[in-house]
Amino acid sequence: MSILTGIAASNGIAIAKAYKLAVPDLSFTKKAIEDAKSEVERLTNALEVSKSELEKIKEHARTSLGDEHAEIFSAHLLVLSDPELINPIKDKIETDKVNAEFALDETAQMFIQMFENMDNEYMRERAADIKDVTKRVMAHLLNVSFPNPALINEEVVVIAEDLTPSDTAQLNKQFVKGFATNIGGRTSHSAIMARSLEIPAVVGTKEVTSTVKEGDLLIIDGIDGQVIINPSDDEVTKYTQKQEEFEKQKQEWAKLKDEPTTSSDGTHVELVANIGTPEDVEGVLNNGGEGVGLYRTEFLYMGKNSLPTEDEQFDAYKSVLEQMGEKPVVVRTLDIGGDKELPYLELPDEMNPFLGYRAIRLCLERDDIFRTQLRALLRASTYGNLKIMFPMIATLDEFRQAKKILLEEKDKLIAEGVEVSDSIEIGIMVEIPSTAVIARQFAKEVDFFSIGTNDLIQYTLAADRMNERVSYLYQPYHPAILNLVNNVIEAAHAEGKWAGMCGEMAGDSIAIPILLGLGLDEFSMSATSILPARTQIKGLSKEEMQSFKDQLLSMNTADEVEAFVREKTNQ
Repeated sequence: MSILTGIAASNGIAIAKAYKLAVPDLSFTKKAIEDAKSEVERLTNALEVSKSELEKIKEHARTSLGDEHAEIFSAHLLVLSDPELINPIKDKIETDKVNAEFALDETAQMFIQMFENMDNEYMRERAADIKDVTKRVMAHLLNVSFPNPALINEEVVVIAEDLTPSDTAQLNKQFVKGFATNIGGRTSHSAIMARSLEIPAVVGTKEVTSTVKEGDLLIIDGIDGQVIINPSDDEVTKYTQKQEEFEKQKQEWAKLKDEPTTSSDGTHVELVANIGTPEDVEGVLNNGGEGVGLYRTEFLYMGKNSLPTEDEQFDAYKSVLEQMGEKPVVVRTLDIGGDKELPYLELPDEMNPFLGYRAIRLCLERDDIFRTQLRALLRASTYGNLKIMFPMIATLDEFRQAKKILLEEKDKLIAEGVEVSDSIEIGIMVEIPSTAVIARQFAKEVDFFSIGTNDLIQYTLAADRMNERVSYLYQPYHPAILNLVNNVIEAAHAEGKWAGMCGEMAGDSIAIPILLGLGLDEFSMSATSILPARTQIKGLSKEEMQSFKDQLLSMNTADEVEAFVREKTNQ
């Protein structure tokens, strides 16, 4: 038995065998062959197995995620059946008398390079399809297993360097009981997705992929941040009991599902959820969410070969609004860039993409993309309580420009006879320090603020939240962060506006008493954090927390703040 320590990213205990999610070594040697016929048969068999896998993956994606996510696999199946690609591979085997691996690679690379150099965007997208598909075929030729998270059909714990949004989109939580990764933190996409899926996760272990073997029995302790490899029977018994205790705790939390979130002295705050897809709404409602505080729309754009159409987006937004009824839904407009890329957009390579061409900056330059999204949102606005939020706003000019485009599209739709809601609030995500500093100027023009602490912390403390070497600087309780958050809340209230928070800090048990004392109106978090947070807030007095405000804001270090809160709240 051995133990790895990482970051507890999603609460719970999972006990299952390891499933290593990693692209295998696809290196090969060029070989001369004599029997071209049998080599072509090898290729044909690899193609057929790949098709069968993709059909299953496509069906799984359609059932669990909808037609939109399934379309990428339709494109892959077309590539596998395309004689323009397959016949040249067979010809090379027969003419040059080379092995199937070499013929596949040579031909695929020729097509990839050709498509990547074309001016036509649709044709450039085909290059990505060919890359993905030929990796799968190559794996079967080499007789090595290719990871198919959508095809997992037994209880496992997924082990990976990291999990991309498209990886997690394929996970079926009926079988994937938890996961552990080498890299990441509580605010990495893999961690956020784990909480959305409600499965235990430990991230940032540094060596889980090199230490764990396929099939090893693992315990994922998402409460204390540990991965136990090949535990003893006694350890399994101990953690099975811990698992049962956690489930009992969840049942206690569930009793508060339909209750409002009120402090012990009667102050009501809203506990809402962060979501990525319409399918996530079920988790919000099951966990007693009072609304959606952040709908990350970029997942509509990911795992595809092209931009989503206006109608595709309209259907997604309408679905979320209808499911939530009268409860508020804050939709963040497209936030691509940084660590979220779209292959078909060909974003420029940048020295520091997190500070570069992303989010509202991209949308204002590519207003064709932006206007399509805004039209879809406006069309959906009559189906619920919609609020629109612009991300990465650094200047008032950016907000004014974005709002102007929104109002132009609203006027166009009304002129076309399309009904649009008259009560859409327009706000911004406060994630850039300069915006937090001049929040009073912004508060005169926006309808609301939502503080995105994931980025605000890393920008304020100049600490990349994905870099383990500087992770010690990622400090949500740092006095500089608390003062910026306080400035935003005070600015909003001075203008009669509301202030929310959609960063992971909003669901943090140490931060919650501080934020309650600072006067935060809305706390948006992973759905699974809502009931524990509601339980905590019911035991806190807002007046008492407020009395500590000046003391907390004048402290020198994050450690001082944390120690003070723990003492005052008995944590």
